[in-house]
Amino acid sequence: MAMQFYASPEQVQRDRSEYARKGIARGRSAVVLTYEGGILLVAENITTLRKISEIYDKIGFAAVGRYNEFESLRRAGIRMADVNGYSYDRRDVTGRFLANAYTQTLGAIFTETQKPYEVEICIAQVGSSPETDELYRITYDGSVMDEPGFMAMGGQAEAISNVLRERHDASAELPAALALAAAALGSVGGENGQTRKLDQKQLEVAVLDRRRKGRAFRRIQGPPLIQLLEGLKDVLDKDLGGVDAAPPQPPSVDKPTVSAAAEEDVAGKPEATGAAGKPSSTEADPAEPADGVNGDGS
Repeated sequence: MAMQFYASPEQVQRDRSEYARKGIARGRSAVVLTYEGGILLVAENITTLRKISEIYDKIGFAAVGRYNEFESLRRAGIRMADVNGYSYDRRDVTGRFLANAYTQTLGAIFTETQKPYEVEICIAQVGSSPETDELYRITYDGSVMDEPGFMAMGGQAEAISNVLRERHDASAELPAALALAAAALGSVGGENGQTRKLDQKQLEVAVLDRRRKGRAFRRIQGPPLIQLLEGLKDVLDKDLGGVDAAPPQPPSVDKPTVSAAAEEDVAGKPEATGAAGKPSSTEADPAEPADGVNGDGS
């Protein structure tokens, strides 16, 4: 009988970590940073698949890695937030609560399954001031870190973080914060180490606006994004964008309640006639009591 190959638990953990890190590093990067008006989430993305999303009223989600894996995590987080907010109170749904849930899920996947998730995610919660904003980084193995004001994920995250560390200002306005995020993402990936200039077609941008009541998430795209990338400060607040909404309902059309086949059967079936030759749907059975009368005549 062949001997089963043995690997120590430490070696298995190292192999899984290396596998997940390589998968995450192959993807494009994303950055999250605080600014004067809230939290800015920017990802390098040339597809229509979203890396940035809303989770709850004041909570946003950003991820890098395998899309199918972090998309399942995102959907699970939304369901958990909705259920807890409905069952208890909306104030009970916090960024820390969701970060703990993601930590347990990713930790269990990393230790109990053959293949770990190749994902790294950020849970961001906007507060009443930059000092109260919360950024949580959750890695592939379930580790969680509380980031101080900015963070970078995926690709050459360390080089991008160095740019953010040198220039990040929590009191900056949105155009300056967006320019810093675009410059940090463009500082890597160029030919021969050259920097790149990213335009609106290469970026996915959203903010958690601390000045908005209720749902703070706003997706920025189109002409407003172009203007912000050009450094214009006079972009109207109403033009920045809104929350991700469901597509509009189609115009209401009266749906048939009877199928066409049933209508044809009714049309082709002769009407039943009574004893006098008159149309009658049903003939009364003298053995049956009339409506409202019992069998004993009462």
